[in-house]
Amino acid sequence: MNIKTTFAALAATTALCATAQGALAEGHGEITVAYFLEWPMPFQYAKETGMYDEALGVKVNWVSFDTGTAMSAAMASGDVQISVSQGVPPFVVAASAGQDIQVVDVAVSYSENDNCVVSEALEIDKDSAGELAGKKVAVPLGTAAHFGFLEQMNHFGVALDSLEIVDMAPAESAAALAQGSIDMACGWGGALRRMQEYGNVLLTGAEKEALGILVFDATSAPADFIAEEGEMLSKFLAVTAKANAMWNSGENAEEMLAVIAKDAGMDEADAKATLDNFIFPGVDEQLGDKWLGGGVQTFMKGVADVFVEAGSISSALDSYDGAVNAAPLTAASGM
Repeated sequence: MNIKTTFAALAATTALCATAQGALAEGHGEITVAYFLEWPMPFQYAKETGMYDEALGVKVNWVSFDTGTAMSAAMASGDVQISVSQGVPPFVVAASAGQDIQVVDVAVSYSENDNCVVSEALEIDKDSAGELAGKKVAVPLGTAAHFGFLEQMNHFGVALDSLEIVDMAPAESAAALAQGSIDMACGWGGALRRMQEYGNVLLTGAEKEALGILVFDATSAPADFIAEEGEMLSKFLAVTAKANAMWNSGENAEEMLAVIAKDAGMDEADAKATLDNFIFPGVDEQLGDKWLGGGVQTFMKGVADVFVEAGSISSALDSYDGAVNAAPLTAASGM
C-alpha cells in the first residue's frame, strides 16, 4: 500500500479531527466503516447478512477505499468512524504526523504474503545466509517489507554495508530476479508469488513472527470516537470476532466463501486462494504480548524508524503505546 502521502497533507487533515468527530454523538444513529475491495475477509459475511446492524442497533454504512492513506484522511475528516484492515505503514504515517487514531484490533495477519526471496541459482538458505554478503538486493524502501528485510539481515548477522541495496518496487524486482540481474528481492502479494518461481525465502511466515517480524492489517478508529462510543465499537469488534471464529472453524466455509467473494468483487477461487494465506487471530491471542499487549507497538516503532531513515516521514513518535487501545477488544471478549 502506498505510504508516500506527504506529511503536510496528513497534518492538514489531522486538524479537521477536532471539529468532525461529533456526527454520531449528535444523534445521527449511523456510522460509516471503511474497507477494501478484492481483500476477502470473514467480516464481509457479517456485513452482508446484517449482523453488524443488528448488534449495534444503528445503520452501518460501508465505503470501499483504494489505500490506507485515504482511510486515514477519511477518519481525520470525520467521514469514517472505523477502518477495517488498514495497513500498518499508512497508519504509522498518520500517527507519526500527529493524527489521533488508534489500533483496536488485529484484522488479519499475512506473514506468508510479505517476504524476501533469494535467487535459486545461489542456493542460499537460512543456514547459509551469511553468503549474501556482496550480493545485490532489491528492496522497496520505506515499506513494511523494508523493515522485514532489515530485521532478517540483523537476525542472520549480515551487515547492510556488505550488500548492494537498490530501491525497487516489488513488481519490478520480481522481473529483475527472473532475469538474474539481482540476487534477492523483497515484496508482497502477486509480485512475491512471481519471485518464488525463481528462488526461495530465507524464513517462513511463522519463523518471522517468532522473531517479532509481523505483517498484519489493523482495525483502527479515531481516538475521539473510541472515547465517545466505546461500547458501540466493542459490539462491532465482537461481531468481527464471531465472523472470524465461524470462518476459522471450517464448518461454515462454503456458505461464507460465496458471500465474501461476491462482496469482495472476486470469483470464489481467487477469494479462497487469498484467504488461504490469511490468519485471523482470536481475541485472546490478539490481547496477548505478541499483538496488542506489546508486539504491535514495538513493531510500529520499528516501521516508523525505518520510514524516517528512508525519508518517507520527517520524524517518528518516541513510543507508539498511545496508538494502540486494547480496551474495546477486551470489552468485546465478554460480549
